[in-house]
Amino acid sequence: MKIKIKICGLKSLSDIEAVNELKPEFIGFVFWPKSRRYLTKDEALVLKEKLNKDIKAVGVFLDAEAEEIAEIANAGIIDLIQLHGHEDNEYIESLRKMTDKPVIQAVIIEGGTDREKPGTEGANRRIRLSAADYILVDSGAGSGKTIDPERLEKVEGEYFLAGGLAPDNIEEMIDRYHPFAVDVSSGVETDGKKDPSKMKDFVEKVRRMQ
Repeated sequence: MKIKIKICGLKSLSDIEAVNELKPEFIGFVFWPKSRRYLTKDEALVLKEKLNKDIKAVGVFLDAEAEEIAEIANAGIIDLIQLHGHEDNEYIESLRKMTDKPVIQAVIIEGGTDREKPGTEGANRRIRLSAADYILVDSGAGSGKTIDPERLEKVEGEYFLAGGLAPDNIEEMIDRYHPFAVDVSSGVETDGKKDPSKMKDFVEKVRRMQ
């Protein structure tokens, strides 16, 4: 199975140039104002216009208004929507009435708990009941921390794996968990900016694991 790659938090034209060469399946634009990787709609549009058409752009949102997300999606700035807040199935269904873009829902497992109930049982329940098209399992919103391995081993089904991934641990994480996709951000940065050499190292290691 080919493991898909998502490089999240792109902010500059040099970031776009790097991913255009590496060709991950997905990249991410962050629309959460509190993030240091935050982009405005207009800034993201400029980057999307330069992005290789074979790479899908994911818009990352946290408890945003559905109308705001739909506006960005329908403007062609993003190809998928990632919900990283407390959005429920009712929210997802209302969003689907406004846009046809696929939805990724993040399930947070942090410190042995997720946002519903203690332990991985609550995370698995949220995964099973989610109306989203895809699930992303993470340790927190841009925390850069890996998930407790004992918790992660109990997560069921296919998912995007995020949280603390980097070139120096990605082979081990893939070999252990066999995720549908891997999602990296801070792990390919140097001094808070995307590092082309780290991005290349990460992508090459994932591709060798196919």
